[in-house]
Amino acid sequence: MRYTPVELRHVKLGRSWRGYTRHETDKLLEDVADSFEDVWRERGELTDKLHEVQKTLDEVKQREALLASTLVSAERAAVEAKEAARREADLIVAEAHGEARSVTRAAQAERERLFAEARRVETLLRAALGMIEESQAPRSADAEPSAPALEYWPRREDTREFHPVAVEAEPEPEPAQLPPVAQTDEEDESLPGRDFAWG
Repeated sequence: MRYTPVELRHVKLGRSWRGYTRHETDKLLEDVADSFEDVWRERGELTDKLHEVQKTLDEVKQREALLASTLVSAERAAVEAKEAARREADLIVAEAHGEARSVTRAAQAERERLFAEARRVETLLRAALGMIEESQAPRSADAEPSAPALEYWPRREDTREFHPVAVEAEPEPEPAQLPPVAQTDEEDESLPGRDFAWG
């Protein structure tokens, strides 16, 4: 049979002729009741604490589950962000390669155009130089053609300017003299009936 501290305080033991001493027995029952009451009180406090700990444990478990789900979501978001960044980097690199190829092609086309223009200018300069040399050559028919002079033409790497070429001005031919017109009082018979008056 289970007893509470209050029940232990009200227990009445039977009497016998050669039994225990009543005063010591009552004192023992009182001490047992006090001790049992202390244990009972501690048990109640521990039960309350257990409920609080259980409640705290439930909250901690909920937080742990929330943190775990948050961590999983963060890991998933990190993986997705990393994959998106990799795709964007690949796209940027591909665009950069395409742009580099386009710039290279444009530069090569410009280079070829400049080389063609340089060849054209060189040809024009050679032709002009040839014309200048022909104009400076003597024009007498008796003169034997002299050996061609060694021609100096600067290389493409030579960026110095050409020396100016002095060309002697040829004398301008005098205008041809018109034959004198005969002054006659008679009318010209070659043009009969012709009047030279304008109007």
